[in-house]
Order: sequence, then C-alpha cells, then structure tokens
Amino acid sequence: MLISTTTTSQVSSDGEDSIRAGLHYLDHKNQRQIGEKLIVLSNKTIAMGSNGTIIYEGSYEGRAVAVKRLLQTHHDVALKEIQNLKNSDHHQNIVRYFGVEQDQDFVYLALERCTCNLDDLIHMCSADSSQYALVDEDDYYSTRDVSLYKEDRLESLKNVVGNVKLGKANGYPSFVLLKLMRDVVSGLVHLHELGIIHRDLKPQNVLISKERCFCAKLSDMGISKRLRENKSSLSCGTSGWQAPELLVRKGRQTRAMDLFSLGCILFFCITGGRHPFGDHLERDKNIVQNNMDLFLVKDIPEAHHIIYLLLAGDPGLRPKAIEVLHHPLFWDPEKRLSFLRVTSDKVGEDSDFLNALEDIKMFANWKRKVDAKIITHMEQVRQYKSGKVRDLLRLMRNMLNHYGELPVDIKELVGPLYEGFDGYFTSRFPRLLIEVYEVVRTRYCYKDKEYYKKYFES
Repeated sequence: MLISTTTTSQVSSDGEDSIRAGLHYLDHKNQRQIGEKLIVLSNKTIAMGSNGTIIYEGSYEGRAVAVKRLLQTHHDVALKEIQNLKNSDHHQNIVRYFGVEQDQDFVYLALERCTCNLDDLIHMCSADSSQYALVDEDDYYSTRDVSLYKEDRLESLKNVVGNVKLGKANGYPSFVLLKLMRDVVSGLVHLHELGIIHRDLKPQNVLISKERCFCAKLSDMGISKRLRENKSSLSCGTSGWQAPELLVRKGRQTRAMDLFSLGCILFFCITGGRHPFGDHLERDKNIVQNNMDLFLVKDIPEAHHIIYLLLAGDPGLRPKAIEVLHHPLFWDPEKRLSFLRVTSDKVGEDSDFLNALEDIKMFANWKRKVDAKIITHMEQVRQYKSGKVRDLLRLMRNMLNHYGELPVDIKELVGPLYEGFDGYFTSRFPRLLIEVYEVVRTRYCYKDKEYYKKYFES
C-alpha cells in the first residue's frame, strides 16, 4: 500500500524535516544520479509503500518525475509494472512511464508526477478526516513512525489543491468528483480493452493530477496481468478491496474482479471515505458473505444502482467497465432530460414498453409534487393523469419542448435549462430517471434501438 506524504519542500519546520529524513532512510546526499538520465531527490518523499517501496521527487532527462524505488528483490514486480505501463501508455487516465534505472540495491521507475492520490483527496475534503487510517498493516514501517505524518499531511495538501468541493449541498457528488470517478472508469475501460486487468484497484492506487483541472489516473500496476485466451488470471489484490471470488480462492478470475473493486471505490468517493463492507477488520468477512451496507447512498439513486450492480457476489452479474462509463450517474443534466424526452416520445409506440413503465408504482399521485401553477398552465392545452408515469414524462417533455414559451413565473419555478429544470424534477422525483433507465436497460432490448444507442454506447 502506498502512503502519500507531504513533500519536505512544502514543510517549513526544520525539525519536521529532520524527522522525515530519519523515517525515509535517506542517503547522506539529497541528490543522487542514477544512471545517465535519472536524478533522485532523496530528501523529498512523495509516498511510502509496502515492502520498502518509496516514491521520491526527481527528474528524468530534465523532466520532473516521481521516482518509484523498489528493492532489487522485487525486480520482477518492477518489470511487470513497466510492461503494463508501456502497453497502456499515452492514455490520459493511466499514469505515464518515462524510463527505468537501477543500482546494486534498487530499481527506480521514472513515472508521471501527480499531486496526491484519491485516498488523500477524499479524506482531505471529508468532515470525518480525523478518522483517517494512514496505513494498513505493513512490517516495513511502524505505526508509530507513520503517525508522525498524521497531523500535518492533509493540511499541507490543502495548500496545494485549494478549496475543492467534492459534494453538493444536497449530498450529490460535485462535478469535480463525478469527473474524477469517471476518469477512474475510463482508465479501467482502456486497460480492459488492452486485455489487462489491474488486480489491485483501491483509492491509494488512483493518482490525482491538478493542472488546468483535476484528473485521475490509474497507477501501481506491478501485479496487473495481461489476459490470454482463457481470459482469466490468478488471485491477488489488497485486503478489503478484493472481490469475493478472490477471497474464497474459487477458480481463476477475470476482469470482473476489477469491477467489484471499482464499486467499492465509487462508494468510498461519494461517502467521504467510507466502505460498503464496513470497518477494515470486518471487510473481508462481509465481502464473502455479501453483507454490504449502501445506506449512505440510498438518496442518490444513480449511485446506489451502479454500485449495487458492481458489488454483485456473482461476477457474471457485474456490468462491464464500458457499461459503467455510460451509466446515468455520469450524465449531465441535458443528457438526463434528453433520455426522458426520448422515452416519452417512444413509449406510446409499444404497449409492452408502456406496461413495463406503468409497473413503476412509486409515482402515483405525482401531480401533488408539482407546483399547482405549473399544472394549471400546462393543462390549458391537454390533461395529465396523476397516476400515469407516461403522463409525468409527457409533462416534462412538453415543458422542455416549449420552454421558451413558458410564462416567466413558471420559468422561475423550474429554473433555467438544463441544470435548473433537471434539479426541479429530480428533487421531486429522485428515482424517476433510474427507474425508467432500468426498464429500458433490462426489458425488451430497447437499449439496442437506434434512438437509445447514444445513452448506452460511446
């Protein structure tokens, strides 16, 4: 596990610098030349990992990089990581690899330098960051030593990333957080398309860069596996983030185990650092028993829907990474409304489709939740039945199609297109989109229709 730390260049206290120097087992010189191209700044530590792995600041061919130093005893891990990084290089959501050097004791990988990892960012922004567990069990570093970082590392990170907001007032993830989560999915799609499974997805292995905007990148692929024709691989991963089929060591495993870890990561992000299977000591047991607790995302229906699918005990029931990438959790307001409008247009063409929609019973008496002023205005043209989902969708469609003709006071009620309009109806019918989506996704193969393809495919 990698423990991201604040670099000494960001710390003003000479005493704290000295403590870090002792903990990091520094060389006597702060700058070391490794080979012809690599310079390691051994007094500037970015992260510490298990089995003696340390990541330093450095430069490679004059470019600022992160230098991942591994013991020569883990040379095979380094080679595997290099090969997987080469295979997946030049994707915006995979950390870049620049080169490798080695000496008698260590292998040094020159990697893209990022700001922090996802674990750092989530806990920095979480109100519950005081409960932040900095390190899992690791024989190489003592808990006492690592605790030297606990008081200042997150505070120092705030000075670097600024006052970023990962959640909205209503509990929904912010645009920034949605982008970061989608970046993780995008990187995973790329790996899976190349036939690579990561095998150790967790927040510490997702790096965050901040240039013009925040971007998430998958990293630490030393135990990744290039799938062959049997499309399966052997067991691996980190306790608490492994799929149940890995924990029970039942057969060989596939891409689906990455999808399980992804579900845990999405929950972790949205809940400010919580885990769907409980506290650290309970997780593996709860995972095997499929004893998940998604209560904290129950009021975000799109998140609950995709996380529940990803955490399925049966790997065959988990969606593919490309399907997650196109899930409504990541749709913007315009796409959300467009999907409902298309459904309203097409539902009258097929009685089976209509019946499936009307099986959604939770929208009875929906008129009571819409401002009377809106109902009165819209029913000047046609009547809407309160017990029919189809009529709720028609009301929304007709208001969208004729938004420019709506009276000013009604526009003020529903808000501007598209965010305000979507927010008005989502606040009153939070499950409408995901319930309609589930009908389209699972019944009568409607997702294969041409007019729905853009909602399910790239």
